Amino acid sequence: MKTFGRIVLGTAALGAATVGYAAAIERTRWTLREATVPVLAEGAPPLRVLHISDLHMMPGQRSKQRWVAELATLAPDLVVNTGDNLAHRHAVPGVVRALGPLLDLPGVFVFGSNDYYAPKPKNPVRYLTKSKKHIRGVPLPWKDLRAAFVERGWLDLTHVRRGFSVAGQPVVAAGLDDPHLRRDRYAEIAGQPDPSAALRLGLTHSPEPRVLDAFAHDGYDLVMAGHTHGGQLRLPGYGAIVTNCELDRSRARGASRWGAHTWLHVSAGLGTSPYAPVRFACPPEATLLTLVPRPESAAAPDEQAEASARFGAGANVR
Repeated sequence: MKTFGRIVLGTAALGAATVGYAAAIERTRWTLREATVPVLAEGAPPLRVLHISDLHMMPGQRSKQRWVAELATLAPDLVVNTGDNLAHRHAVPGVVRALGPLLDLPGVFVFGSNDYYAPKPKNPVRYLTKSKKHIRGVPLPWKDLRAAFVERGWLDLTHVRRGFSVAGQPVVAAGLDDPHLRRDRYAEIAGQPDPSAALRLGLTHSPEPRVLDAFAHDGYDLVMAGHTHGGQLRLPGYGAIVTNCELDRSRARGASRWGAHTWLHVSAGLGTSPYAPVRFACPPEATLLTLVPRPESAAAPDEQAEASARFGAGANVR
């Protein structure tokens, strides 16, 4: 019985230490990931794209705001924001403060469910099942956030296909409203984008396979998404426990192939729900993607993007 008691106490202590680490340390262990993805047209010079997603900003999260603002020193050619910026009805100033220096750079965005509705407490078991029921909180001031982005020059790609220039190269990009809430209307952007563009880019908040299939069918080179939080809780040797969508666990974060032509990049995001403020084996992240031309020969089906991670200034500082 004494041995059993020690095992129980040890297990409880380990569990408490893990929760403490996930809530107090890793949740603010801001991380910059870097990846090289071969998606550009032959002969095109590289493009540097900063992917930001799932800020889930609350008022007073100054450490997050400072770290995100410092990302402007990377001087990316394009900033891509795939939604879920808000977690509170008074968080718009915090998001604008965080993204302020980046709003001076070319940028595109779509919104996610937590730009429209505040999070609410949920039974954690729901994340381990594929529940179709969505629990929505109070409406959030997404129109104010959109106005701030557009006023500074970022392009809202919600159900829009746009052609524009990035670092002197022609880019075609299109986006969807959040498929997680079934707000997507792909028919409004359907069709093959300009094949002469150096990059054909798709944006969606939730990387639902039905949406990814549509982008791939139309010939997009790269689709960027968020939503999954990389699983938020990952187990060593197993990876993400869930993705909170229909995407398989192996693609919960990072770059992977989707079909013969299209690449997918899923950001693990920078925030958490205020009702589940923990991350484990999945630090909050932004990603700097270096896009390069495709190899002359067809890429192997199991080819993966080269990736690395480094910790930025402000890590573990609240």
